[in-house]
Amino acid sequence: MNQPLNTKVAVENYLRLQFPARSENESLARVAVASFAAQLDPTMEQLTELKTAVSEAVTNAIIHGYEDCPGEVRIECSIREGVVEIVVEDDGVGIADIAQAKQPLYTSRPELERSGMGITIMENFVDELVIESIPEHGTKVRMRKRMAPAPNRQ
Repeated sequence: MNQPLNTKVAVENYLRLQFPARSENESLARVAVASFAAQLDPTMEQLTELKTAVSEAVTNAIIHGYEDCPGEVRIECSIREGVVEIVVEDDGVGIADIAQAKQPLYTSRPELERSGMGITIMENFVDELVIESIPEHGTKVRMRKRMAPAPNRQ
């Protein structure tokens, strides 16, 4: 999306989900968000891309945010004018250098043999990605993806 989402347009629908930061809950998050977005009648490709982006954000919160410690992941989804917005948030260790974390192949936990491509994948599968993080206070990943034509547009 070239233009930022008009935040003055009312939210048409929303979903809030909160769960323990456990790897088995990643699939729950992916399916819940996909089911929510399905009301926009997306293509299979759009839905697959959205599920993959959510999976990466949630996995990053669990693996990197909490580093095997207990915690919770929160997801908020909303729909405005054919755009689904997903916010994945944790209260984990945060990201000290977001620019470095965005570099392909970078991982803060190389001992886990992670690919370091999570943020790159998210960037490629959504229209807009914003990452906010405060070290020792957590991370918020905001993703927006157009799933349906905006009303009154072709």
